[in-house]
Formats: sequence, C-alpha cells, structure tokens
Amino acid sequence: MSPRERTSTFDLLVVGEINADLLLYGDVPPEFGQAEKLVKDAVLTLSGSSVIVAHRAAKLGLCVAFAGKVGSDTFGVAMVRMLAEAGIDVSGVVTDPKLKTGLTVHLVRGEDRAMLTCAGTIAAMHPEEVDGALLESTRHLHIGSYFLQRGLQHGRPAFLARAREAGATTSVDPGWDPHEEWDSGLRAALEETDFFLPNEQEVLKMTGTRSLADALKELSGITTVVVKRGASGAMVSGEGRELACAPPAVAPVDTTGAGDSFDAGFIYGLLQVHGLEQALRFGCACGALSTTGEGGIEAQPDLDLLLETCEPAYKGERR
Repeated sequence: MSPRERTSTFDLLVVGEINADLLLYGDVPPEFGQAEKLVKDAVLTLSGSSVIVAHRAAKLGLCVAFAGKVGSDTFGVAMVRMLAEAGIDVSGVVTDPKLKTGLTVHLVRGEDRAMLTCAGTIAAMHPEEVDGALLESTRHLHIGSYFLQRGLQHGRPAFLARAREAGATTSVDPGWDPHEEWDSGLRAALEETDFFLPNEQEVLKMTGTRSLADALKELSGITTVVVKRGASGAMVSGEGRELACAPPAVAPVDTTGAGDSFDAGFIYGLLQVHGLEQALRFGCACGALSTTGEGGIEAQPDLDLLLETCEPAYKGERR
C-alpha cells in the first residue's frame, strides 16, 4: 500500500532534536574583561535539522507531528510554542526538567559566523520515549540528525520497522557525525529505511569510499539513496534507476537548513505527487528557495511559491 492510499492521523512524523538558535548580527567581535558591545540585531529562532524538516513540511500543508525532547526552561517553552504555532502536533515532545534545552549562539558577521553550542537535550531522547501510537498513525516517518541523536541510535531500527509494519514509508537524514565514527548502528537502521538522505560528503564518509559512484554501489540494494549536492542539485539512486535534478537559480543569502528544506520538499513530493522524479524536483526547489533569507526557517517557501518555481509541470497542483 502506498503512503498516499493509507488513512492515517498524520502525513509525517519527525523524530529528532529541538534546539534554539540565538543569532547576533554585526561586525562586533566579543571581548573578555567584562567589555560590553552592542550588536545590530538579535533573533531567537527554532533550530535543529529535524525541526526545520517538520516546519517546512507543515508550511507546505502536510499534517505533521514531532517527537523530541526539551528542558522546562524558557528556551524549551518557546521552541515548543513556535512548533505549535506552525501547526505541528507537539504531543510527542517530552519535557525533562533535569536538562536544559539545546542552544546555539551564532555571532554573525557578513557571510561568516562563529557558533557556540550547549548540547542540552539534543541527544537525550530515548527510544522508549517515542510514542508508539504516533509511529502507527503516520504515513511517513522521518528521522533527522541520526548521528547527533545518540540516545535513540540503538532503538531506531525497531521503531522504523514498527512504522513500516503499520504501512508507513520511512526516511533518515544522517547529518554530520561529530565523533567521526560514521556507523553507530546506521547500517542496521538503513535496512528499515525506504529513503536515505545524506549529502555528498556524508555518504562518502559513511561508506569509506572516494567517489559518489562507489558510495552508491556500496549501498545498492539496501535503500534508495537521495544525495544532496548543494549548488549542483541532487540525485537519486534506487528502484533500478538513477535520476538527477539541478536547483532553480536563486540569489543565496544563507544556506543554513537548505538540506533539511530539501528533505521536506522531497517527502512532500513522495506523499502528494508520487514518483521519484517529481519528489526530487520539489526537494531541489525547496532547498534552493530556503537560501534566499537568513536562518533555517525564515525563507522557507509556501506551497504557492514552490509550485510557481516548479512550473510548468506542477502549475495548478493542489493536493
């Protein structure tokens, strides 16, 4: 049964990290010695690869639920509120009063930035805390930032399998491995994954290969691989064929979250259009359009802009 034919409460369940980004703008290097300096602007925003996927998918009109963990602090309360305001079901978000919500402070200077991160709850979610009812009531399960979610790693094959048994399709975005191990049970999880969504550098690292062709050969027969290639677009290898897509021309401002917006567009295409070629095109358009503004979610396009960008093939499409 395809995900579109299945009757479920949610189109998409995202399991992953929630953290806050505090962006401080201005050519103002910090100075110790209790020196106070003024910045041009400050923005507090939702962050985390998984959150960006969920937010983007909801903006496209999918019915989205999120499972993750926050602290009971001000940042946690604010992030959950922002998710809910975006129309995302937050019943699967766990609050742990013993931990602090993950936070990254970005010192932004022109096109460059320095980042300071307090990991907090980013890696603290455990398999037993993922609501089984959510796994069984979604058309598609997406897991973001696999390598950051160390608390979830050993349980992920099981709940990926549980979602598939209930009729859902599944996807995993590995993200970068800060520990440079490039396994952590990922191969076992991929056995239960319909679509694997790494970028080019990540897939080379995890397969230990020197070329994309060799990496795809290494993963052949395990899962359908969707490789994000930045300004070069993306490609799909699986189901007996390979497809490539170039992104639309845009004037990029900030590439933060572009790969995550790609994931959301690709999943939207799978659920609403059917077919890898269409899904790849939606993913490339979403990723490119998200770079036209600051931050991970501020420039995410709505469905009208996405379909306009993908004309003429999808003009008038409303599903």
